[in-house]
Amino acid sequence: MNTIQNSKINELIQQSQAAQPTTAGAAQTQTAAGATFSDLLQDQLKVSGHAKTRMESRNINLSPDDWKRVLDGVQKAAAKGAKESLVMVDDVALVVSVKNKTVITAVDRDSLKDNVFTNIDSAIIV
Repeated sequence: MNTIQNSKINELIQQSQAAQPTTAGAAQTQTAAGATFSDLLQDQLKVSGHAKTRMESRNINLSPDDWKRVLDGVQKAAAKGAKESLVMVDDVALVVSVKNKTVITAVDRDSLKDNVFTNIDSAIIV
């Protein structure tokens, strides 16, 4: 699988912020350990080249809060022993390899109708 370097997550977050105005400094929110949200996410979740292409072609922009919800869902799935999960974030569906902590593909609301997701063993609604 052709995965994007973790720094690409930061680019997606910045693009999302530029496209959708959010509260100032949302991506730079400090965690208890002093790390920013972007730093935390980059270390724990990757986006495959395929997923990045799908997100761009379908104009899917997730906010830093949305990415945090995805990460939380993936961590819960991992605790339950899931391997491949469908993660629903509002009107977006992400198929995530829980084992590799990698987003495999992304589907927007318009593309969800009549879509069948295979090779998943769990679903998380966040």
